[in-house]
Amino acid sequence: MTPPCIAIQVRLAVLVLLGLVLAGCNATPDKRVLQYLNTDGFGNRYTGNAEEENWVAIGDRIGIQDSFQADLRIEETPVDIDGTVILPELGAVVVAGLTRTQIEALLTEKYSQYFDQLDIKVRIFTRGKKYYIFGEVEAPGEKDFPGDLTLFQALMQAAPKKDSGNFGRVRLIRADPRDAFIQYFDVTEMFTRGDSTFNVHVQENDIIYVPPTMLAEFGYFLDSLLFPVKFILESLSSAIFSYNALRGGYYGGYGGNNRGGIF
Repeated sequence: MTPPCIAIQVRLAVLVLLGLVLAGCNATPDKRVLQYLNTDGFGNRYTGNAEEENWVAIGDRIGIQDSFQADLRIEETPVDIDGTVILPELGAVVVAGLTRTQIEALLTEKYSQYFDQLDIKVRIFTRGKKYYIFGEVEAPGEKDFPGDLTLFQALMQAAPKKDSGNFGRVRLIRADPRDAFIQYFDVTEMFTRGDSTFNVHVQENDIIYVPPTMLAEFGYFLDSLLFPVKFILESLSSAIFSYNALRGGYYGGYGGNNRGGIF
């Protein structure tokens, strides 16, 4: 092999390597994409632990009362999509993401310029906190988080499918971009031996997944394989039924010398 041929092959190898490097660089997200990616928790703008101290989410409502100032009493007012509530004298006040004590301190500070005596108490009416359940249950999807909820209670409220659900491998997921928590729990221990060790406490934004048993999973696999055949047979059956109904109606319309057609 002559030296010029070797030089050409070296150049080609360098170009290929450079192309691979550039392709890898192009695959990485640019700065604008990175600023929209979730980097903390579940991804909600406002977060907290409502069972340690309740906090306000968009969709919640708050009530206010003051033992000294009756004019400040509000039964319920909604938290708007921008995280604010409309209050007397103050107008729009941002409360989303704040706890009860934080809101009380904020309102006391703001109202102190209008009133000498204040004893503001805030109540939070939760509507914006959720958890999720999927898999072998009759009622999957998004659920309102009531607080003090166990895994067993969440399953029972979703009506588990006893014939196809694998309750020995129930999955609890706490999503996070850096520190995700995924754990499997054997809920059958509850109703076989009365052992509540695996009846863990559900938190807001938790995802519960009930997988199918091996037999049910095999059945779903067969169903997916046979779906095209079932679809064609159902379509043919529907077409034949429609044709027979139309044909019967057409001929049924004839009576003696009348030519009523399908009428």
